[in-house]
Amino acid sequence: MSNPNRKPASSMRRRVLQTVALAPAAAIARPSATQPADAGRSVRIIGPWELSSIDPLRNGYLFSRMEVTETLMDCDLAGRPRPGLAARWSVSPDGLAWRFMLVDGARFHDGTPVRPADVVAALTRARHAAGVLSQAPIADIAPEADGVRIRLVKPFAPLLALLSHSTTQVLAPSSFGANGNVRAVVGSGPYRVVELEPPQRFAVEAFPQWRGARPAIVRAEYLSVGRAEMRALMAEGGQADLAYGLDPGSIARLARKPAVRLHAVTMPRTTSLKVNAAHPFLSDVTTRRALSMAIDRRGIATAILRDPDLAAGQLFPPALSGWHDATLPALRHDPGQARGMLAAAGWLPGSDGILRKGQARFALTLRTFPDRPELPVIATAIQEQFRLVGVQVRVAIGNSSDIPFAHRDGSLEMGLIARNYGVVPDAFGTIAQDFAGMGGDWGAMGWTSASAARALAALPLVSDARQAAPLQRQVAAILQQDLPLIPVLWYRQTLAANPRLDRVSIDPYERTYRLTQMQWTP
Repeated sequence: MSNPNRKPASSMRRRVLQTVALAPAAAIARPSATQPADAGRSVRIIGPWELSSIDPLRNGYLFSRMEVTETLMDCDLAGRPRPGLAARWSVSPDGLAWRFMLVDGARFHDGTPVRPADVVAALTRARHAAGVLSQAPIADIAPEADGVRIRLVKPFAPLLALLSHSTTQVLAPSSFGANGNVRAVVGSGPYRVVELEPPQRFAVEAFPQWRGARPAIVRAEYLSVGRAEMRALMAEGGQADLAYGLDPGSIARLARKPAVRLHAVTMPRTTSLKVNAAHPFLSDVTTRRALSMAIDRRGIATAILRDPDLAAGQLFPPALSGWHDATLPALRHDPGQARGMLAAAGWLPGSDGILRKGQARFALTLRTFPDRPELPVIATAIQEQFRLVGVQVRVAIGNSSDIPFAHRDGSLEMGLIARNYGVVPDAFGTIAQDFAGMGGDWGAMGWTSASAARALAALPLVSDARQAAPLQRQVAAILQQDLPLIPVLWYRQTLAANPRLDRVSIDPYERTYRLTQMQWTP
């Protein structure tokens, strides 16, 4: 497949072949007289996400999505835990000792068995600050004869959900170099990597020694394509079989095209304005509420996403069970009241219409990125709506990494982001990462709440949903009141698929592309 984004070869972009030995050609399924002619054809997947690192702690989630790697736990469509590399598990009555018995017959793609020590090594590594497992109060992790034991300092109900996150992928020892860095992705899933060309492309094929049923799709490849319009054209022209990250205009056009079939699902993702609450212009909660009132969410949702129901009345969408509180008063659009609140906070119009307070002029930079193609368009709409209440905004479009970097060095003023609160099936992991303490790269900045911190600290101690609900609602109410993130839109994922590819579906938790479920139609 041709690559419209291909750049000249360099030492950073050279082709890297995995060090895993390939299976004999006869081991790979071939079409038979009863199979469709496409049976051996590669499924071509395109999306906006680059493979900037093969390390699970940094950017290895694409290997989970392509079913190359496995985690100790998995989850079903409702986010409930189900077996992964662990066939079964148990917990002591006091909630402190967990035992996970490994599935029989699991093998890495280099032919070696998956041992308890390999799982322990992966989980120990995943306790790094960059991984969600760092949130769990783990005392120690140790191998046992048939599995792994995890001992906690105190009960922690979300543990199973954290153990399904992509940062806990279990890799073979041969994946690591002498310095401990990841040099190859040798997993244990139904597919193994056969070509690796970071940051844009890699290919996988069915692993002959996979312990489960042989997938009908025997080969697939992923390609990063930066422009949403190009992704849509590639899907329409047959250069891609699955295209993710489509812009609203292309979705409307592709809906009329017989060459593609669209699939959509509402996801627990919210597009929000991340504000630096420590910035002198944004530290006053009245000012943040005024900015929230300046945003016409319904207008943006209708004009850009073609769906007014995606206007975010609160941070957590209805898809996020427990955290979404239908009783919360929805965020409103009232530019007149917004101007009055800003005036009460001391901001008065200057000769050019932009608000001033003394010598300070209310002008800010809003950073965003094109990985989610609707974000730059939404940013432009917010820019104009803020101008109408006297706030000047410069939109800076860069890489998605610019926002967490600017968070860390304190230079971020505002960022338009799309945050998936279901990246861990139990949303606690993501929400605690974003709002406990002083916040996180994709969460609060320069804001803290003792009440929210207490509620978040209490949640892992309860396992009953009825006990958790009041604490979840308390956190949601605090965020609605203080607005360290200003919600804008909820999210619907749309996928363009080759209509000859059957059993295509979207994982609302974005964990997998579900290749093993697919097959070519006769």
